[in-house]
Amino acid sequence: MASLFENDMLNKIWNNFQSIQQNPMNLVDILLVAFVVYEILVVIRKTRAAQLAKGAVVVLVVYGLANLMNLRTVVWIMQSVLQIGFLALIVLFQPELRRALEQMGRTDKWAATLFKNRRDDPSLRAKWQNACLAICDAAEQLSDTRTGALIVLERNSNLSEIIRTGTPLNADVNREMLGTIFYEGTPLHDGAVVVRDGVLKAAGCVLPLSDNLEIGKDMGTRHRAALGMSENSDAVVVVVSEETGIISMAKNGVLIRRLDRQNLFNLLQEELVPPETAENQKQPFWRKKHEKEQQRQ
Repeated sequence: MASLFENDMLNKIWNNFQSIQQNPMNLVDILLVAFVVYEILVVIRKTRAAQLAKGAVVVLVVYGLANLMNLRTVVWIMQSVLQIGFLALIVLFQPELRRALEQMGRTDKWAATLFKNRRDDPSLRAKWQNACLAICDAAEQLSDTRTGALIVLERNSNLSEIIRTGTPLNADVNREMLGTIFYEGTPLHDGAVVVRDGVLKAAGCVLPLSDNLEIGKDMGTRHRAALGMSENSDAVVVVVSEETGIISMAKNGVLIRRLDRQNLFNLLQEELVPPETAENQKQPFWRKKHEKEQQRQ
């Protein structure tokens, strides 16, 4: 019996290989399905949906075993459950499906990929460099005084909805401004500031909270808001803990902790500052060195 089953499986595998040779598009079909399944697993791996996915796999395994063992009553029950299982999965995975569709529907993200990235604009280079220096200086100062801070740096995803939840500023990014905003006695210190194109657009903004269950108990609402913002957009978020003074950076749903000023500056430079244009690269070495010294001052 076992040998017949093995021979049948080998024949099916061989037939599949032959079909791929006859029609190469079958291989593309298989790779596309594998890619979609992989992306779904990546999306749900660090969410509450991971536990639900494990339960769904258990149900499918039980259904397969019941078929092999010819347990007709169990098979009938499982078939009845699976008939409504698709709708049940939509209801259970509703937050994760909504987040995935939002990520797929970011037109500015696809436009940046297919056409020209907004970060490639040479006029933004000086603004972002000055903003990164000011943010690093402010983060270091706020860390020394144990003052909480939450700074959102917009990249390709449009954060206009987040900006509308706060107070418009349209100001230059500097250490004094950030220190004043996050000072405990000011009305805007509890919210987040949003920086777009090197300009401080708004303060006191409300961010979505992450539902990641792996967040440590030593991290409060600011860190959960930073992770939530990085999960729902491609923004980079800088956090300063009010309790410990630890500087962290959130990106793509990952929190990088215990950063000093230099490490934070290197990360922000890599993520936000546009690359040098051909004209800047042709400048003499002494001129570029002079510009770097001026920025440090």
